Amino acid sequence: MPSFDIVSEVDKHEAQNAVDQANRVLSTRFDFRGANASFELKDFVVTLMADNNMQTEQMKSMLMDAMIKRGIKASCLEFDEPTGSGKQVKVVATMRQGIDADLGRKINKMIKDSKIKVQSQIQGDTVRVQGKKRDDLQEVMAMLRGDESITLPLAFKNFKD
Repeated sequence: MPSFDIVSEVDKHEAQNAVDQANRVLSTRFDFRGANASFELKDFVVTLMADNNMQTEQMKSMLMDAMIKRGIKASCLEFDEPTGSGKQVKVVATMRQGIDADLGRKINKMIKDSKIKVQSQIQGDTVRVQGKKRDDLQEVMAMLRGDESITLPLAFKNFKD
């Protein structure tokens, strides 16, 4: 019986490329000349460092633009409150990964409400979808890709025929 897993993960390489791109944009911006501002990525946590709160707000939009250009949903970023450390303001942005229980139930309900002849079940931080026909599984994938209410980036893994 054909099946696949729905997971939510961010490609680490693409995330690093997005942060590097944001740093390049930062170095060319006129309003950041002479400012001590930077982006750093470490284990799916992006640290924004700048001289003041206004600059960190501008840097948030730069980072989100770079993520979108790299094919990563910007809504997977969770920004913490700005913290001051000496002359610098630091904002920590965490990339959410994994399907939590609420999102798993929501995806499960969407699949059941679509009346496509497949079964879905939550298995930890993934959702397994099984069906008799490959076309039904591809229809489920298309439905989930087109849904705007899901804020995390979804990936479809382990497609077995």
